[in-house]
Amino acid sequence: MKSKNKNIKASIIASSMSGVLEIGFFHPLDTVAKRLMNNKTNVNFSNVKKIVLQKHYNSNFMKKFSSLYPGLVFATSYKISQRVYKYSGQHILKNYFLNNHINSFNTMFGDKYSKVMVSAISGSLIGIGEIALLPLDILKIKSQINPEFLSNRGILELIKKEKFNLYSGWRWTILRNAPGSFTLFGASTFFKSKIFGLDISDNASLFQHFITSSLSSTACILVSSPMDVIKTRIQAQDFGKSESGIKIVKDMLKHEGPGGFFKGIIPKISSIGPKLTFSFTVAQYLIQYFEGLKFLS
Repeated sequence: MKSKNKNIKASIIASSMSGVLEIGFFHPLDTVAKRLMNNKTNVNFSNVKKIVLQKHYNSNFMKKFSSLYPGLVFATSYKISQRVYKYSGQHILKNYFLNNHINSFNTMFGDKYSKVMVSAISGSLIGIGEIALLPLDILKIKSQINPEFLSNRGILELIKKEKFNLYSGWRWTILRNAPGSFTLFGASTFFKSKIFGLDISDNASLFQHFITSSLSSTACILVSSPMDVIKTRIQAQDFGKSESGIKIVKDMLKHEGPGGFFKGIIPKISSIGPKLTFSFTVAQYLIQYFEGLKFLS
C-alpha cells in the first residue's frame, strides 16, 4: 500500500509541475495554433500576422505579446488539471494492468508487444475520460480565439448560464483523444524498447525520455490533427450555436478540401510538438525521480 501511495503522490506532484512549466513557456504558441486552426480563409505570409494578432495587429510590442496570453486563468486551470489527470492517470492505470492483467495482454498481443499495448490502451482509456475537463478546455479555447467574448464574465457565472454548452464537441474530443493518447503512450514505450532497449519498468535518462517523447508527440499530433481541427471549430462557436461536427466536415471538404483537416499542422508540430514533448519528458522523468525519494513513502 505504501508503494502504491508513493506512486500516486509522485505522479501527481510531477504532473502538476509539468503543467505549470508548460503553461509558462508554451501558452503563446498554443494560442497561435488555435487561431490558425479556427481560421477559415487561406493562410499566407501576407495575412498570417493579422490572423494571429487579431485586433492587436497594429499595437505596440508589449500589447502584441500579451495578446498571446489570453485566458491565462482558464488555461492554467485546464492544463494543470489535464496533465495531472492524463499523466498520473495513465501511470496508475498502466501499473494496474502490469500488476493484474499482464498475462492477458501477453496472450492477446504476444510477449513482444504486450507492454507496448499496456501503455497504449491505458493511455487511450485515460484520454477518453478527459471529456470531464471539457468546460475548462472550451473556455481556454474561446479566450484564445475571441478574448472579448469572455471579458468580465466569471467562471461560476459561465458554468451556471451555459451548463451543457460547455461540453460541446465531446464526441469529437473522444475521437481525437482515444487514438491520440493511444499513439502518444504506446509509441513512447515502443521507441524506448526499440531504440534504447528499455523495458517498460526500466528508468530512462532525461535524454532518453526526450528523444522518445519527441517521436511519440509528433506521431500523436499527426494522428489526432483532423479531429482536433473539427473539435476546435465546434468549441470556438458562440455559446448557443449548434453547427454539428458533420456539417463542419462537409463544409470543410467543400470549401477547403482535405487539406483543411491539417490546417495549423506545421505550427502544431513546431510549437505544440515541443510543448507536448516538454511536458511529457518532464512528467515522465520527474515521476521516476519522485518515486525514488524516501519522503514520499
